[in-house]
Amino acid sequence: MQKVGILGGGQLGRMLLQAAANYPVETYVLENDSECPAAHLCDHFTKGDIRNFDAVYAFGKGLDSITIEIENVNTDALEKLEAEGVKVFPRPAVLKTIRNKILQKQYYAKHNIPSPEFMVTETRQALQQAAHFLPAVHKIAEGGYDGKGVQVIRKQEDLPRGFDAPSVLEKMVEIQKEIAQMVAINSKGEIALYPPVEMVFDQSLNLLDYQLCPAAIDDKTLWKVEAIAVQVVKNFESPGIFAIELFVDRNGAVLVNETAPRVHNSGHHTIEAHFSSQFDMLWRIILGFPLGNTDAILPSAMVNVIGAEGFTGKANYEGLAEVLAIDNAFVHLYGKKETKPGRKMGHVTVLSKEKQELIHQANKIRGLLNVQSTSE
Repeated sequence: MQKVGILGGGQLGRMLLQAAANYPVETYVLENDSECPAAHLCDHFTKGDIRNFDAVYAFGKGLDSITIEIENVNTDALEKLEAEGVKVFPRPAVLKTIRNKILQKQYYAKHNIPSPEFMVTETRQALQQAAHFLPAVHKIAEGGYDGKGVQVIRKQEDLPRGFDAPSVLEKMVEIQKEIAQMVAINSKGEIALYPPVEMVFDQSLNLLDYQLCPAAIDDKTLWKVEAIAVQVVKNFESPGIFAIELFVDRNGAVLVNETAPRVHNSGHHTIEAHFSSQFDMLWRIILGFPLGNTDAILPSAMVNVIGAEGFTGKANYEGLAEVLAIDNAFVHLYGKKETKPGRKMGHVTVLSKEKQELIHQANKIRGLLNVQSTSE
C-alpha cells in the first residue's frame, strides 16, 4: 500500500481524503492546526508548518508520494525529497513558477500563451510611474489568495492603493465571461479535460459566488479554451491536476488569467456531477491508475457557502434544513468550527438538465443558507 502525504489540511485536503477512502493508500497530513478540516480523516496526522524546510523534509522522508492543497509550501524541501526518490505532484519546479505571479506571467509569455498584457513593479514608487498602463489590476507576486493581494487601479488617484512589493500590473480586460478549465495529466503525459465551467463572482469579496457547468460558450471558444489550457499544462512537464482560469473578452479572445496547480474551488461540482471527480482523478494520477471519465452525469451549479458579514465565532448554519430539502442539492460543509466574514465554510452542488432551474436553485441557496455565529 502506497504512503501518500498531503501538505495542508484545509477543505481541499478533506475532500481529497474523502476520495482516498476508495483506494489502497495510507494517508498522511502535515498542518499546523490539529483541528483543521482534514485532521480526523487521514491515517496519520503530523502537526507542523508546511512552509518550514525541516518540517516538510522530515514529514516526506518515509513517503512514496506527496501532493499539496495550497501552493505556499517549502519547495526547497520538496526538491530535496524529489531528488531522493519521493514523487511530488505537481513537481516542485512547477510550484515555484505558479505561486509567484511574476514568474507565472513570464512563463505564459515565454510559451506564447495568450494572457493579459503586464508589467512588473518592484515598489509602490515604481507603480507611480505606470499611470500610462491604467486601467489595470495590481497583483502581489507572492502570498495573495481568494481576492487578497489584488487591487483594481482604474485611474492615477488609485495608484497609492497598490503594493509596495514585487507585483504584476496587468492591463484590465473587458470581460465577457470568466471560465475555469480543469486539466488532469498523468505520469505518461496522457491528458483528460473536464468540461469548462462558467464563473459568477461576488464583486465585493472578489470570491466565486456560483458557477455553472457546462459553460455557455460556442464551439470555437470551447476549442480555444481547451487548446490554451493544454498548452499551459503540457509545458509544465509535470503530472498532476491543474485549474486554468481564463477570460473571454468582448472580442471573443481567450486569455489565461491564472493557474492553480492542484484541486480547486472551480472543480468541486465534479464530486456529484461527473463520473470521476477532481479528487478521484488526482488519486488515480498519484497511484498510477488509469485516468477517470470526466464526462458530466448532469449539468450542475455550485454555490460557495461563505461566512456572513458581521459574524465571527462558532459557526451556526442558518437555513441548512431548507437547503437539504431541495431535490438534487448536495451540501458539503468543511468542518471549520469558527466562521468569519468571507471565509469559505462549504459548498452546495445542484444538478438539473435545465439551465434556468440551476440558476434559480443557485440563487435560492444563496438566499437560504447563511453562516452566522452562535453567542456561546
